[in-house]
Amino acid sequence: MTIAEIQEEIVGEFSIFDDWMDKYEHIIESGKELDSISDDLKTSANLVKGCQSQVWLHAEMEGDNLIFQACSDAIITKGLVSLVVRTLSGHTPKEILDAELSFVDEIGLKEHLSPTRSNGLVSMIKKIKLYALAFQTKLNG
Repeated sequence: MTIAEIQEEIVGEFSIFDDWMDKYEHIIESGKELDSISDDLKTSANLVKGCQSQVWLHAEMEGDNLIFQACSDAIITKGLVSLVVRTLSGHTPKEILDAELSFVDEIGLKEHLSPTRSNGLVSMIKKIKLYALAFQTKLNG
């Protein structure tokens, strides 16, 4: 699936909920589906700066694609990072760098997250894009 198709799928999932409490519950459930990151990857280098809670994000290349692993100590934050990882993991660094994450606006996250969670989400996306830039630079180097 392309990044755009995955985003459409996420927007479709959230569209069935009218109430934001149900949407939060869906975010939490998404986090529960996230494979846990091993303790040896919970390093300061993998820690996302700018998040109120602790979020670890690890990237590695598998073939031409970047694969992300993530974890958080907060349930909603873990759900948010799971949505971002689901959207961007398994794609090339270029695809990730070129991606516009429209699902964030389309499902209404910006209006319904606290400012600190919203900043954390931006920080997660920024770290993923930085990983993609680093791997893209290494590939071109």
